[in-house]
Amino acid sequence: MNDTSAEIESMVRERYARMQPAERFRIGVSMFETARAMVLSSFPSGLTPLERRRRLGERLYPGLAAEAYGSGEGEGK
Repeated sequence: MNDTSAEIESMVRERYARMQPAERFRIGVSMFETARAMVLSSFPSGLTPLERRRRLGERLYPGLAAEAYGSGEGEGK
């Protein structure tokens, strides 16, 4: 879905093009950290650090988490 007008999209694209690479990077990192915090806040309390990492990986990187952490079957997911 795209509900942004072409005019606004162009303005945003031009603004990002004028930014220094480090500024664009910082914005991207901030957006990722916000998304990460939102995902983590949706998990039930009491998970082990490994289970939190596993679930975070599954949400952010479907498919890759199974390679990194195994299938998780039989671990009380």
